[in-house]
Amino acid sequence: MSAAPKVAAVTGGSAGIGKAICEDLLAQGYEVVSLARRPSGIDHPKLHSIEVDLADRAATAQAVTDLVNRFELTTVVHNAGVIRPALLADVKLDDLDALVDLHLGCAIQLVQAALPAMRAKRFGRVVLLSSRAALGLATRTNYSATKAGMLGMARTWALELAGDGITVNVVAPGPIRTDMFYDVVEAGSEKERALAASIPVKRLGESADVARAVRFFVDPASSFVTGQVLYVCGGTSVGSLAL
Repeated sequence: MSAAPKVAAVTGGSAGIGKAICEDLLAQGYEVVSLARRPSGIDHPKLHSIEVDLADRAATAQAVTDLVNRFELTTVVHNAGVIRPALLADVKLDDLDALVDLHLGCAIQLVQAALPAMRAKRFGRVVLLSSRAALGLATRTNYSATKAGMLGMARTWALELAGDGITVNVVAPGPIRTDMFYDVVEAGSEKERALAASIPVKRLGESADVARAVRFFVDPASSFVTGQVLYVCGGTSVGSLAL
């Protein structure tokens, strides 16, 4: 087992929000393990990569076993996700199954594996990355359903684990400028400009905006905050009226 006092696992740590979270945790002195389909690309002595397809339940089980055999994990940040957009008439149940495994099943596997070390230390931090889309968004049947599921799961875990010194919270980003965002919205397009203009703060989010929210929840000093959802969305979860 690693003797590092602060060890964090970050899913989807090879790009976008996940990579920014890894970099932020490293800057705070964490030992960080990225679980993703690709290496993280971060050159840091405390960064470790486990390459795994987290939508594959068996591969995830093997990866998390390897993870907890090597590290005493006290912090879990489940960020990995995909969208698979479709209008209701075109929704595929195979896509739903894949997103359930990735967004929900993977979180369960990872936190279950981390629980023994967290309970032994009477300290743990779990942060699930949901989405503003959990409140509803056209073409997001599978995505919004599974991202909303994270909210109920986190509230339940918060109640179950509070007595062990383990907090469980959710960060729900709005539109963030990442590769996944640009898979749906063309960079530099009129759609991108219109979307930014429609956001109350009049800009798209950056990965660092989300990493700062995660930093708050994983902080040992944030021990009185659990079962909460923080929308990092520029005000889009509130909405506005155009009169």
